[in-house]
Amino acid sequence: MFWCQNWNVVPIRLRRDPTPDDRIDPATPGCYGAAALSSVTGAMSVLTSTSPERTSRPSVPGRGSILVVLTRIFPFLAWLRETTPRSLRTDLIAGVTVALVLIPQSMAYAQLAGLPAYFGLYAAFLPPMIAALFGSSRQLSTGPVAVVSLLTAAALEPLATAGGETYIAYAITLSLVIGLFQLLLGLLKLGMIVNFLSHPVVNGFTNAAAIIIATSQLSKLFGVTVDGAEYHFVTVARVVAAAYDYTHWPSFGLAVLAFGLMYGLKKLNPRLPFVLVAVVVTSVLSFMLGFEHNRTVSLAEFSEQGKELRKPLEDYNAAIQAIERTSAQRAELTAQVRAEEEQKPPDPQRILDLSHQLDLVNLNLSSFKRRTRVLRQHLRSMIFYRVEDPAGDVFHLRIAGQDPHPHDGRVWRLKVGNKNLEPTALSLQGGGAVVGKVPSGLPAFSLPHLDLRTFLQFLTIAMIISLLGFMEAISIAKAMAVKTHQKIDPNQELIGQGLANIVGSFSSSYAVSGSFSRSAVNIGAGAVSGLSSVFTSLVVVLTLLFFTPALYFIPESVLAAVIMMAVLGLINIKGFIHAYRAQRHDGIIALASFLTTLAFAPHLDKGIMLGVVLSIGHYLYRTTRPVLTFLSRHPDGTFVSTERHGLRECEHVLVLRLEGPLFFANVNYLVDRLHETLSTRPRMKHLIFVAGGINEIDASGEEALSLLIDQLRARGLEVSFCGLNEAVLDLLRRTYLYQKIGAGRIHASIEDALTSVHEGAHRGSLENPCPLLRACYHTPEEAPGLGSELLTNCAVLLVDASPQRNQSLARKMRRRGLHVSILPSLQERLPDDADFEVVVLVDPAEGTVEKALAAVHDQLPQAQVILLSGTGREPIPENGYLQASRNLSMDHMLGLITRAVLTGRTCRAVSSQTFADRG
Repeated sequence: MFWCQNWNVVPIRLRRDPTPDDRIDPATPGCYGAAALSSVTGAMSVLTSTSPERTSRPSVPGRGSILVVLTRIFPFLAWLRETTPRSLRTDLIAGVTVALVLIPQSMAYAQLAGLPAYFGLYAAFLPPMIAALFGSSRQLSTGPVAVVSLLTAAALEPLATAGGETYIAYAITLSLVIGLFQLLLGLLKLGMIVNFLSHPVVNGFTNAAAIIIATSQLSKLFGVTVDGAEYHFVTVARVVAAAYDYTHWPSFGLAVLAFGLMYGLKKLNPRLPFVLVAVVVTSVLSFMLGFEHNRTVSLAEFSEQGKELRKPLEDYNAAIQAIERTSAQRAELTAQVRAEEEQKPPDPQRILDLSHQLDLVNLNLSSFKRRTRVLRQHLRSMIFYRVEDPAGDVFHLRIAGQDPHPHDGRVWRLKVGNKNLEPTALSLQGGGAVVGKVPSGLPAFSLPHLDLRTFLQFLTIAMIISLLGFMEAISIAKAMAVKTHQKIDPNQELIGQGLANIVGSFSSSYAVSGSFSRSAVNIGAGAVSGLSSVFTSLVVVLTLLFFTPALYFIPESVLAAVIMMAVLGLINIKGFIHAYRAQRHDGIIALASFLTTLAFAPHLDKGIMLGVVLSIGHYLYRTTRPVLTFLSRHPDGTFVSTERHGLRECEHVLVLRLEGPLFFANVNYLVDRLHETLSTRPRMKHLIFVAGGINEIDASGEEALSLLIDQLRARGLEVSFCGLNEAVLDLLRRTYLYQKIGAGRIHASIEDALTSVHEGAHRGSLENPCPLLRACYHTPEEAPGLGSELLTNCAVLLVDASPQRNQSLARKMRRRGLHVSILPSLQERLPDDADFEVVVLVDPAEGTVEKALAAVHDQLPQAQVILLSGTGREPIPENGYLQASRNLSMDHMLGLITRAVLTGRTCRAVSSQTFADRG
């Protein structure tokens, strides 16, 4: 606000942002205490002051403006200034509580991403703190999440072996690319780009991702190991087959125990660290019961039968070596092709020869990989048992149908990875899988390797992960802001998430995002500011420095149970139903995204891409086909759709409502539709365009509108407009279309337009009454031309003895909004609450048509009857029903039902009016 005095303008700030101490009643926004009152009082004293010094002093940037700039760059300064000992204690408790949930969850999610479990702790080290310091939400908890972990695995598995050094390097680099993309979007204030992912698409993808995540943990849940297939459903089938042959019951039992503990404690008190309790209990049991039982042996320690694995072992090692040689050849040929392509000028013949050799090498590599997969599966399927012997333990191969020697009671399996198996150092697993050794200390800080080729390779998947991760984070932040009354800035949140991924990549972190479950724990524990996330990071640091040995015995099946428990909240079947009820196309798009994501997993980008394409395609389709609605007067005096309400149209004046922008992509459709409409209305003299729904007209739309006016006037029709908004009126004036239409043809409302044109258009007309002056409904004879809007919620009884035919017919009717009940014959008992407006008889089997009609009249005297027969020309009484062939189209069927509905309603209305007159 400005105060003018002696020709000097002094900027006065009347309002400041309240601090927590100012607010009197948190439930009453805008009610502040003494500090706020003194601020307003001080401002008012300035306004009323006449001091020359105050009015003449120039306004210069001071400490306040510098602080505002610093707060914009470093958002955490805002809540650091408000920190009190009480809020510090609350944030400490919340931070420790979240850390107790984050530590086991992060390790589980790291394995979901195809990384060693301890990389989850690296991702829980710096990113939560950086995201809290530079984001706009004070309670959002950032770190490893299920969907981002799954997308990371899906992106990297085709490029490298999960858990390998190359895979880890790719995961860290991908985090850097994601962070750079998010940071760029935030700095450019392009947070709105997330709107291209519609809610139905995200809901379909999230439900599919939840199922994929849950099923990806089945192998760990059952304690089996299988090779991943090109498609996820094939991998799940392999897991089920392997579990049928062999399930490690102690692993499965600990997972079930973890499920029970988490579910029970969560029901008891959601604030309890139920994940930590489940992990601690099962880890203690794992340690006490000797859950992990591995042993390294040589081939000499196997019996003669056990040495049958020698031949497949040699074949497997030979295949692995062949893969290594072929991979080296492929890398060399790829480098040669790139070098030749960079030559100026390139040699096409040489490039073609090298490409041919590269194709042959890729074919051989695929063959070796298939051979390796078969041998690996065979080696994993071999089961051994250990017989204790004073001369040395001996491992025997278990053969079906043969009684084994007395043994130690354990089932031993060969651990087969993607490397050579040394005959002198074979790893046998006689127990369950645990996390194992976690490196102690903080991760090494280094700059991830990133070149242009790698950046472009990861850019597409990085964009998808960035947008999905950000959508999850901003949705959670906005949901919490409703409770905390905070202002959430999507662009600042993008900056915070981007910096978290960038800084995290320097400390060996993979991609992270906001977590719904941990954010709920955070706000439930009373977190006031981002300091809670800082304390969470500090707890993770202490864990990495001093408590990593305690993580060794955590069973992997328990981590799988943690993941499966977490993703249960992602499944939202009601979202499909809600989207379908809101708009049918949204429900179809959500279902298409869901099925595509499931079908093409682990190639998850296809489901997202299909959903985005369908959403944008449907939007373009709707914008290129603007809605044209014909209006007539309703009994309440308003103007409504003639089709929806069954109203007649005026013969001489057409009131047409246009909805949506008028631009180059839809003007042709509008013109064609209008000419088609006028061709069926020979008596039309005047068109009134209700243009309140037109919010924009481009050059093509303006030119088409001008040409349309010329064409209509050439046919002897006049044109008027009403309800134009100011922006469209300005455009009409700039292009002189306003003068062409005429000021007398542009009106504020429909009533004004009718007052101006109605008398002239009806001069010499026999139409009485006019539907634009008084509500006029269609007669039953005109009903077949109406649309199906009139039939919404209409109750129809379908009497048909053929189950296949009546089900098909009923299904088609229900799609048009009818409520349909089916009876095989009129001998069946009607529902107690039967109130059918129409009865459709299909080939009545009661003997004669008269008997069938009598039966309907006795049971449903108010219902109108439609008789469908083979030809539609059987001898019948003259009145009382409508008749047609049972092979008529659905549109004709709806016309008949509409006529029957109107006939019945008209008869009831006449009866009611007659009764009232008599009364």
